[in-house]
Amino acid sequence: MKATQYEGNKTFSFFNKEKDNPIEGEVRIKVAYVGVCGTDVHIYHGMMDKRVSIPETIGHEMSGTVDAIGDGVTGFSVGDKIVVRPLDDRKAKPSDKGFNHICEELKFIGIDSPGAMQQYWNVPAFTLHKLKENTDLKLAALIEPLSVAAHDVRLSELKKGETAVVLGGGPIGLLVAMVAKEAGAQVIISEVNPKRIAKAKELGFDAQSPIDVDLVQYVKEKTEGRLADVVFEVAGVQPALDVMTELAGIRGRIVMVAIHGEKKPVDLFKFFWKELKLIGARVYEKEDYEKSIQLITANELPFEEMITDVQPLSNIQQVFENIDNNPDGLKVLMDCQL
Repeated sequence: MKATQYEGNKTFSFFNKEKDNPIEGEVRIKVAYVGVCGTDVHIYHGMMDKRVSIPETIGHEMSGTVDAIGDGVTGFSVGDKIVVRPLDDRKAKPSDKGFNHICEELKFIGIDSPGAMQQYWNVPAFTLHKLKENTDLKLAALIEPLSVAAHDVRLSELKKGETAVVLGGGPIGLLVAMVAKEAGAQVIISEVNPKRIAKAKELGFDAQSPIDVDLVQYVKEKTEGRLADVVFEVAGVQPALDVMTELAGIRGRIVMVAIHGEKKPVDLFKFFWKELKLIGARVYEKEDYEKSIQLITANELPFEEMITDVQPLSNIQQVFENIDNNPDGLKVLMDCQL
């Protein structure tokens, strides 16, 4: 079988190896497609070398079919279409309060252990979600990032008729916007990249650049002065943190989607003055995966527009170099059987 490994120093290898038989409780997957995540790009840049065991196969946004089943596994058959929810929570403790998706000793499969950028991949069976037979496996590779968006929107308690502002129009921002729109919200996207603004508008969203418009005034005009009921901070930059408390109306909810690795200043007075809520949102839970599977299966949202390129697994080095050179793209998939 063909496999890849991150070797450090912005380098991937592509090589042959023997397929491993699944051990008890495992399933071997014939991987169809793997999406390149922002986290994968961070790994490529060496930003996670202290966490990733080099050399390591990475990747976690995937789709595939069951290829072999280990002892003790029930509920799956060879040929089933599946996706993996890449959270290994086997070290969960009572102090985690049952929130195993964020348990203290959570291991993220594809980062902390081998991932999906290979032709065949062995994973614990408890990570699998079964898909319907007619599911498009290219679209199914979006289920993992879509589940992030579903989790964000669910935690926001967004209601039909409310206004949501999404700060950041990259892949996750657009997926958050799609899920929010599907929930019945009026959605406004803030993005500075002209190509991403154009893409958001193609997808039917009201997308504005905070460089060109006074975003707070624009949202006021769109809401008769009420401002946003929910603000999703997806950009991960200080200007987004500065404006999020301005955009949120009275008793508004701000969902922190972006990862801020360092302490940043936030206007806490606005939380007091308007009784705002700040909600942390990390990865997803089982119900978010099931929601995403429903959305992908229904295929009523323009998910295919999120996929900007499909490349063979053998081109992995070029794929990451191209992403560096073309930051305007959305989701690149790798065909793991090529």
